[in-house]
Amino acid sequence: MKNVHTVFGALALLLFVTGCSTVPITGRKQLSLISDAQLLPESAASYADVIKQGPLSQDQAQTAMIQRAGARISAAVERYFNERGRADVIAGFEWEFNLIEEDVPNAWCMPGGKVAFYTGILPYTQDEAGVAVVMGHEVAHAIARHSNERVSHQMAVAGGGILTAWMAKDSEYQEAILAAYGIGAQVGGILPYSRLHESEADHMGLIFMAMAGYNPEEAVAFWQRMGTAGGQKPPEFLSTHPADETRIRQIREHLPEAMKYYTPVQ
Repeated sequence: MKNVHTVFGALALLLFVTGCSTVPITGRKQLSLISDAQLLPESAASYADVIKQGPLSQDQAQTAMIQRAGARISAAVERYFNERGRADVIAGFEWEFNLIEEDVPNAWCMPGGKVAFYTGILPYTQDEAGVAVVMGHEVAHAIARHSNERVSHQMAVAGGGILTAWMAKDSEYQEAILAAYGIGAQVGGILPYSRLHESEADHMGLIFMAMAGYNPEEAVAFWQRMGTAGGQKPPEFLSTHPADETRIRQIREHLPEAMKYYTPVQ
């Protein structure tokens, strides 16, 4: 057992030393085993495939709104990091904003600044300020390298699974141990990080939208509207997103900070 502990300790130390980075704004330490040089080309290719399949919205006014909000928020992001001497955070970003015609209440931003909105989310955004809430949130995921972190954690979980299998190979409880590892990794590891990523993106997104001239207080109303979407939701500890009340409470806590960045666009 001493040898097992030694192997676990060495693995943990290796991951920490070689794969640790810091999330901008929040200062949180994160596991990062994949470089942007590896991730960005794949992301750009995947985005191009999605856009090619489309179909892209033919509503010029809605498309222009998405692109306008995207341009303002991406400019704010660039200004934030350039003013702080951290242009490296957005190195390799090639911003793109598209609206896909599909009745799905969703949006996402791939690593490198490739953003897609679906027309199904527009009834919830309602106007450009609502779009800015979502845009800031999704861009924040990319800035915080959450995709990188998710892949890194999956790699770490896979490595841990191999190590656990080795530990359990001579045990009559092998199946139970492996099953417990699977449950523990999912509930104890991956899902909480998903909720953490969502909360972190909310926090950072408020600052980005405020710097772009959108009132961050609009985030509360948007997430309240989103809370009415969909059917029954799983308990928070088994969900990849914070419970609605948790999310709105956290947003209210971050609003005083975000409002310091807010200057309405005339």
